[in-house]
Amino acid sequence: LTGIPREQRAFQYLLAHAIPGDPHHVLQTFDQWGYHCEHLSCPCATSGRIVERLLLERAPLQVLELGTYIGYGTVLLAQGLPPGARLYTIEGDPQHAAVAEKVIRLAGFDEQTVELIVGPSEEVIPQLREKHGLMKADFVFMDHWKRCYLRDLRLLESHQLLAEGATVLADNVLFPGAPHFLQYAKTCGRYRCKVHRASLEF
Repeated sequence: LTGIPREQRAFQYLLAHAIPGDPHHVLQTFDQWGYHCEHLSCPCATSGRIVERLLLERAPLQVLELGTYIGYGTVLLAQGLPPGARLYTIEGDPQHAAVAEKVIRLAGFDEQTVELIVGPSEEVIPQLREKHGLMKADFVFMDHWKRCYLRDLRLLESHQLLAEGATVLADNVLFPGAPHFLQYAKTCGRYRCKVHRASLEF
């Protein structure tokens, strides 16, 4: 009714209630909005704990996120990075990216730590090395269109953008589901697969 997009309303709530420069509090404020105001398609608390645990175990220095949306997952990833690490995040929707940029900076992460790249993933991935300086990703978090998971994993492979022993974490592969991605990951012989059970967002 206000004519203001839901994502922008969420950011206005963040501005009013989140502590600038405190990524944990920014995520908590996002959660309050998601639980009590409007649904946002962001990783749930269970998924968040899985991300945090894997980042702690792997300590990746080069991280790639596919599907920034409005920055919740980006802040979640960025707060778990070891010193000197860099996060590249790709968002295809310019309006969502504009909100995400403000959320990421509100949480206290500068462009040296988090680089937001706007554009379709199938166009950006082939340019990551030459245009953005990502040589090989140690950790990839997929949370964009599920139908793009397999295509983009194959693109990362064909452009040799996955470091040896890299971790690829894909959200919502069972629901709404990415069956072709899951089948490929299980049968191609390149990956060891584990399915983590998590609740739905909010």
